[in-house]
This record gives sequence, C-alpha cells and structure tokens, in this order.
Amino acid sequence: MRVWVDDGSCRGHGMCLTLCPEVFSLTDDGYAEAIPTDVPTEFEAATREAIECCPEQAIRER
Repeated sequence: MRVWVDDGSCRGHGMCLTLCPEVFSLTDDGYAEAIPTDVPTEFEAATREAIECCPEQAIRER
C-alpha cells in the first residue's frame, strides 16, 4: 500500500499525523505529507483510518 496527500486539498488539520505518525508528517508550511515508500504492513490499519478520518479527504491510496 502506498498513499499520497493532495496538497491542494490538505488544510493542515494534522489528523493523519495524530493517527499514524509513522507514515505522515507535516511540512514546514504545516501541511501533511506521506512517506514516499510502501506503508509498512503493521501501519496499514492506522493509515486506512487516517484516510477515512481526513476532514478534507486529501489522502489517497496509490
């Protein structure tokens, strides 16, 4: 599983970072970004929760 954050939709709520800091981080501008590699298996459930809980629905699975 790979994910990416649509920077045009992200508003920097940080919900994804709260739910799965192993996959998501915030840029210097305060917007979310995802790790560029495959999501480790042990973090897939938390990543899916972050996708579902994103207020802007800015996270997409590749």
